Amino acid sequence: WTVPALGVKVDGTPGRLNQINFLMNRPGLFYGQCSEICGANHSFMPIVIESIPVNHFIKWITNSVNSVISWLKAS
Repeated sequence: WTVPALGVKVDGTPGRLNQINFLMNRPGLFYGQCSEICGANHSFMPIVIESIPVNHFIKWITNSVNSVISWLKAS
């Protein structure tokens, strides 16, 4: 798969876990797609990466954890 605006391209290898990390310094939506002809529905494999400011991410994580804790206490 590839996300050209970020300069990212990663190939999948059967039986191997590929990981990639990158630090984004601007918020937005970045679009990509499958970059190898991999079989049926190859052209229907879109990729979207959403980049948000760190403080928004921390707030989202905190709210998510608090929701799970509340749900567990109610169970």
